[in-house]
Amino acid sequence: MKLVLDILQGLGLASAVGLRPFLPALLAGALAAGNVGLDFDGTAFAFLESPVWLLVLALALVATLFARKVLETPPGEAALAGIGIGLGALLCAASIDDRHAVWWYGLIIGAIAALLASTVSRSLFNRVRARFTAAGDSQAAAALPWYGEAAGLVVAGASVLFPPLAIVAIGFLVALFVTGRRRSDQKYAGLRILR
Repeated sequence: MKLVLDILQGLGLASAVGLRPFLPALLAGALAAGNVGLDFDGTAFAFLESPVWLLVLALALVATLFARKVLETPPGEAALAGIGIGLGALLCAASIDDRHAVWWYGLIIGAIAALLASTVSRSLFNRVRARFTAAGDSQAAAALPWYGEAAGLVVAGASVLFPPLAIVAIGFLVALFVTGRRRSDQKYAGLRILR
C-alpha cells in the first residue's frame, strides 16, 4: 500500500510540474527539507531538497515571471515543457526512492505524467489566451501564467499531503486531453467538408 501511495504522490508531483515547473518543484523541495510528507535525505535525489537547489528554483521562477512574453512563444513553451518533464521524472522517482529501493520506473512514469500535464495545459492556455485576446481582454490573458502557477501549487501540495488526490488531478488531465482532441477532430472535420 505504501508503494501505491508513493507512486501516486510522485505522479501528482510530476503532473504539477508539468503544469508549471518551478513553483511546484520549489514547494516539493521545501516540504522535503522540512520532512513534511516527503524526505529525500539518504536517497539518490537528496539534492532536490538542498538549499542551493531551492535557490536555483526560486531564481528560475522569478526569471520566468519577468520573461513571460518570451515564454508565451512556441519555443519558450517548449522549453518550459522540457524542464517540467525533466523535473517530473526526478520528483516521481524521488518520491518512490524515499521508501523503496527500486525507483527507476519513476523516471518513466513521472516523465509521462508531466508530458500529459504539459500538453494539456499548453493547449488549454493557448485556446483561452486566444479567446481573451480576441475579446480585447489583455489583463485576463496576462493573468493566465498565474493561474498555471496556482494550479501547479495546489496539485503539488495536495499530492504530497494526500497522495490519492493525484488520481483526481490525472483524471482531470486525461478528460481535458480527450475533449481537446475531440474539438480538434471536429474542427478539421469541418474543414474537410469545405473542400
